[in-house]
Amino acid sequence: MLFSLRPDYADDPPLAELVGRLRDYLDGELAAYERDHAVTPETPITRALLEPVWQRSRELGFYGIQLSPELGGQGLPYRQLAALKEEVAASGRVLGHSVLGEMGGPLRVGDIIAAATPDQLDRYFLPVVRGERACCFSLTETDAGSDVRAMRTTAVRDGDGYRLTGRKVFSSAGPVADFAIVIALMAGTEKTYSAFLVDLDSPGCQVLPGATPMSGEHIESDIVLTDCPVPAANLLGREGDGLLLGLGRVNVNRLLHCPSVLGMARRAIQLTLERVRTRTVAGAPLAELQTVQHKLADMATSYYAARAMTHAALSALDGGTVPRLEAFMCKLQVAESAFRILDEAVQLHGKEGLTQGEEVEFLFRKVRMFRILTGTSEIQRNGIARLLLREPAFGSSSS
Repeated sequence: MLFSLRPDYADDPPLAELVGRLRDYLDGELAAYERDHAVTPETPITRALLEPVWQRSRELGFYGIQLSPELGGQGLPYRQLAALKEEVAASGRVLGHSVLGEMGGPLRVGDIIAAATPDQLDRYFLPVVRGERACCFSLTETDAGSDVRAMRTTAVRDGDGYRLTGRKVFSSAGPVADFAIVIALMAGTEKTYSAFLVDLDSPGCQVLPGATPMSGEHIESDIVLTDCPVPAANLLGREGDGLLLGLGRVNVNRLLHCPSVLGMARRAIQLTLERVRTRTVAGAPLAELQTVQHKLADMATSYYAARAMTHAALSALDGGTVPRLEAFMCKLQVAESAFRILDEAVQLHGKEGLTQGEEVEFLFRKVRMFRILTGTSEIQRNGIARLLLREPAFGSSSS
């Protein structure tokens, strides 16, 4: 696709129709809902605030749109889902995370839903798809982020069930969730991990306010488990499948987070273009300065290159290929490119770029987090180098 800050997707009419309807909702009804409720990025999220967005988004066909028709979705391919995710982020809507189901909804569950039993589908996941329940994913611990195998949350077999003990942090959507997907180490083992569906109102389970990230959003919780009983029916997959399920989810999310960050970068470029066209210095618009023009050229080129990489990898994923190397590359390139774009956007906004309450200042803080979230840039480089050195075809040329 050629460069555009407002893609028309003319080569894909069904996607063009979806994007058009999504833009109408984001810029119209959802924008009005946020104004009526005085929503800002720092507004604490509550069920009362989010449930109307979940339900309306479901009515419009966006909530869980990537799921198969049997599960209530439209079976949207990853590349088309990425286009929608970018549009949501580029709209600047604070509650955009609830339109496709990222905040406690079907996108928060991700591909883990494939491991659910029929009973788990009925009790947990289909209510999430319908916007009736919400979930969070609990993998990270204070000293077990990039090194997930350092986790200390343990599961002890107890009769026909389990008891879980530990503390999970950065459980996004925790403040509105009914249950958590918890990854724990099986007691008495060194590297056997399992996944459990934990009702957050269970005895021995506390949901505490999580740390506030630099974005200022109140969307995180700590999940504290103290000898928390979990029935055997709530084991997700088999014992020992925990990291496979958890990290498999992370691998796909590594790519699926990229379009959202690209959307924020795109929004920043749009805001910056408006700023330099209207801000005058010495009687002339900033846009007439060649130094400013060069910054704009670099910002747009970086966005376009990172976007092209991401869509190429997503197309491969849709075709049945798991682009492991390319996923690391996309996460690295998108994170670093978006950060540079936002840094320049702040610079070109001047005092306004440094002022809390201004959109570009919030975007800078939020995009900065992506160089760490879902794996630091250093972790991505480690993964790229490991795969290059492991696979001769990646590291050598042929005549």
